[in-house]
Amino acid sequence: MGKDICLFERKELKYLISRSQWDNLLPSIGRYIQRDNYHKYTICNVYMDSPDYRFIRKSLERPVYKEKLRLRSYGQIGMQEGVFLELKKKYKGIVYKRRTRMSHEDALKFLSGEGKANGQIEREILYFLNQNKGIAPAMYISYEREAWRGRADGDLRITLDRNILWREDNPNLSSRPSGNSLLHEDERLMEIKCVGSMPLWLTDALSRNRIYKTSFSKFGKAYGRRLSADKAKRAC
Repeated sequence: MGKDICLFERKELKYLISRSQWDNLLPSIGRYIQRDNYHKYTICNVYMDSPDYRFIRKSLERPVYKEKLRLRSYGQIGMQEGVFLELKKKYKGIVYKRRTRMSHEDALKFLSGEGKANGQIEREILYFLNQNKGIAPAMYISYEREAWRGRADGDLRITLDRNILWREDNPNLSSRPSGNSLLHEDERLMEIKCVGSMPLWLTDALSRNRIYKTSFSKFGKAYGRRLSADKAKRAC
C-alpha cells in the first residue's frame, strides 16, 4: 500500500520495542519483506477534537466503536500543497480509513464549513463534521517512519516510527515538525498492518524475540502527557 491509498480496512497491531529488538527481529523476517515504495519519510498530523477533548477521552475508554478525524501531510508543507483529510474508524479491532486528497488551503476551508463535498468520502467527512459541531485542530503529532511490505502479500505492511513529537500550540502542517518527545530515544513503535490473519512466519519471529502486542495511541499518549503536565502545574 502506498501513501495515495484512499480506502481500506485492516487490522493494525502495535508493539513498543527497542532499537536492539528491531535489529534482532529484522534478520529473521528479512526474506519475507521488502522496502515499501515509500521507505523513509516524515508524517505530520493535526488531530481534530472538541475543546474538552471529547473524542480522545472516549477513545481511551476503549469502546467497541470509535472514530477520529485528522489532517495528514508528509513533511512540512505550504498552503497550496496536497494533504490528506482522513476519517479513521475502528470497530471490533478492524480499522476502516477513508481519506481524500486536497490542497492544504482547501482542506482548512472544508473543515471550517466553507467547502462542498465532492464524492462519497468527502460526504462522509462532511456528515461527521455536521454531527460534531465545534471540533477544531487540537494537537499536532509528527514522527519519522520506515516502512516495509510483504513480498508475497502486498497487503502486509510493517512500519517503524521514531522521534514522535507532539504539541498543542500551533497545530498547523505548515510549521516545522517540533514538540515534546513521546518516546525515549531508543524506543520505536512498530505497527503490523494486515488484512486477515498474521502470517505464521511473522507470529513465530515475534514470539522468538519476545515482542508482544500493546495498546498505543499516539494522540492518546500525548493527551495523557498533557493531563500529567496540567496536574504538575496545579501542584506547584
